[in-house]
Amino acid sequence: MNTVVLNLEPIAHLTDEQFYQLCIANSDLSLEMNAAGELIIMPPVGGESGNQEADLITDLNNWNRQTKLGKVFSSSTIFILPNGAKRSPDAAWVKLERWEALTLEQRKKFPPLVPDFAIELRSETDRLAPIQAKMQEYIENGLRLGWLINPQDQQVEIYRLLKAVEVIQMPAIIFGEDILPGFELQV
Repeated sequence: MNTVVLNLEPIAHLTDEQFYQLCIANSDLSLEMNAAGELIIMPPVGGESGNQEADLITDLNNWNRQTKLGKVFSSSTIFILPNGAKRSPDAAWVKLERWEALTLEQRKKFPPLVPDFAIELRSETDRLAPIQAKMQEYIENGLRLGWLINPQDQQVEIYRLLKAVEVIQMPAIIFGEDILPGFELQV
């Protein structure tokens, strides 16, 4: 199954609340919305990708439990970016002070912020260009550090605010830098 993109703009412009209600009413679907108002229906991932994603979240969460510096989120969490896009990275982390600055209502629904750190894992069904564009969108909206892990090409793309994308070959150890101090991931 491929990603499906529906252009709703000719007939409707969904508010944040309407998009939230649409997601709740269709909880079996993985939905996102880009800044242009297009509804993106994401295919499910297979066992290998799901297991890799779980490992990434586990490693990030283990580091965070030790440092208590922020909050970790799974791919089920949708963030409302400053440009209006509604995106869900495969794994995300938000600095604790930024999370606590949100109201309880904002925390319960889709948080209106870009994560400080995000990971996108390319699955077998993903085309590379759309994921690269998504990573660039995160950066343009204030993401401080992002990793696009691409097992098919044995590469990791490292996205940093105000810097060119760095591409490294796998296997490698990647570091959380000053965003996630002390965090290391073997890929």
